[in-house]
Amino acid sequence: MSLGIDENDTSFVVLISTSDSKQKKQIENTPNTAPKKAKPYSVVPQPFSNRELSFWGQYGIMPELLKTYKIVSLREFKSENSEGKPFTFHSTDNEPIFGYQAKRHIKIYRPFSDVRFLYGGLLPDNYCFGLEQLPSKSDTLFVAGGEKDVLSLAAKGFNAICFNSETSYIPPHLIKKLSYRFKHIVLLYDVDKTGLESSQKHAQGLADLGVKRLVLPLQGTKQEKDISGYFKLGNIRENFMQLFIEFLDNLYSETMAILKPCEIDFSTPPIQMEMLVSINDVPLGTQGNLLGITGGEGTGKSNFVGALIASTICESNVQNIDTLGTNIQANTEKQAILLYDTEQSETQLYKNISGILRRGKSENMPPYFKAYCLTSMSRKERMQAIVQSMDKFYYQFGGIQMVVIDGIADLVRCANDEAESVGVIDELYRLAGIYKTCIVCVLHFVPNGLKLRGHLGSELQRKAAAILSIEKDENPQISVVKALKVRDGSPLDVPLVQFSWNKDLEMHTYIGEKPKEEKEKRKETELMSVSKTIFANQRFCTYVDLCE
Repeated sequence: MSLGIDENDTSFVVLISTSDSKQKKQIENTPNTAPKKAKPYSVVPQPFSNRELSFWGQYGIMPELLKTYKIVSLREFKSENSEGKPFTFHSTDNEPIFGYQAKRHIKIYRPFSDVRFLYGGLLPDNYCFGLEQLPSKSDTLFVAGGEKDVLSLAAKGFNAICFNSETSYIPPHLIKKLSYRFKHIVLLYDVDKTGLESSQKHAQGLADLGVKRLVLPLQGTKQEKDISGYFKLGNIRENFMQLFIEFLDNLYSETMAILKPCEIDFSTPPIQMEMLVSINDVPLGTQGNLLGITGGEGTGKSNFVGALIASTICESNVQNIDTLGTNIQANTEKQAILLYDTEQSETQLYKNISGILRRGKSENMPPYFKAYCLTSMSRKERMQAIVQSMDKFYYQFGGIQMVVIDGIADLVRCANDEAESVGVIDELYRLAGIYKTCIVCVLHFVPNGLKLRGHLGSELQRKAAAILSIEKDENPQISVVKALKVRDGSPLDVPLVQFSWNKDLEMHTYIGEKPKEEKEKRKETELMSVSKTIFANQRFCTYVDLCE
């Protein structure tokens, strides 16, 4: 860069003055910072002989790969020793010379000679062979013990690099950069004493960067100690891949053991979950799932879920229970029925329970039916109370038939808090699966009446087996039950159920299904409602916005 800096001039290097003890320690621990001098050298390249190609070929390394990694055959190599005396090596059939070329240096490899490795030029402190040949991104990177191992792995389609030797320092900053490009970085050193000790040391030092260690199943002798020898023994890519898979099995043994029971065995079908709530034989509430009930203010949501509960608490000899058009499985085992109300007052909840008992033709509240008004609790306490009481009643009554949470929005601080909403729905879904019950979740619509409320509603819509919407009809005295989502079947297979208030019986009663013409017109009516809302304040809408 024309800065006029002389590599040999160290006059500008100064020692910062510190306290005597610190200064002494700093001097003791400071390596020799004298600049390295480039070793003069000269080489005479030559074409690879058949014998030399045969040497590389036994490891599966072809001429194209040698060219890619800038490996050359040398007739002659000249340089100087540490004392400045010149020396020369000549290639022979029995002692070939190979060179790993770089811009400012060359590393000499003499596989059959006493002096196997030599250097010429200026070898960098963090010498790394194979770095330039790596892809921008891939799954696995092996850190091998030497250049020949890198080439052997590359010949089999694996990404690999090596440093100057197995005992060389591995710079963490380089590993950190490579960790962004590769899922796994694995040390694959020789299985002799030096290799095992070095790989163990490096693996411990680089554990925070996710570096792992793979030990080859070899004897550790001179002919059988590295990955090159592994392939030379006749092992192919598939053998090494199987070895790596076993390495991952060991690495993820705990996770895989936990995951094993979750694996679907197609030859052994899972236990069929019982259908607890249905309309027209379409399953809405099943064991291990959530059922969402939504609607606006005053549409009759609480009375509808009350009808679901009434059918589960009535005695088996009682007939003609009005379940507002739904089919409910009888609670013959007298399992727990739990109602948690987070919205209404204690007085209103007492009134609702009276209506449930009257509908179920039960004079007294069964001991397995538990109802709680949670309005006086904090939101965090409510969720804890639900989780712990469900656990207790599950064992006390030999199971839980149904759980109703009237107002799940009051279990979170904000229905638009994504993390909190996901956490609550995940926990409820988990509890439904553990206790093999159906958890009915009541949630309001947003004011425009088009979607469930906030992130909480979106998450419920994803996880629930079915979503039922209770809306007022054109006649405000009548409420209509619509299926917005059904996991097992189509929402259009669920008829539009109607119910209204009966003054004589002092409760809502089923008044039949909407006419077939209304059912066929339902899609058009809903789309018109959506379009009127969208275009109330605008004339144009993009495709993406329209989808949303």
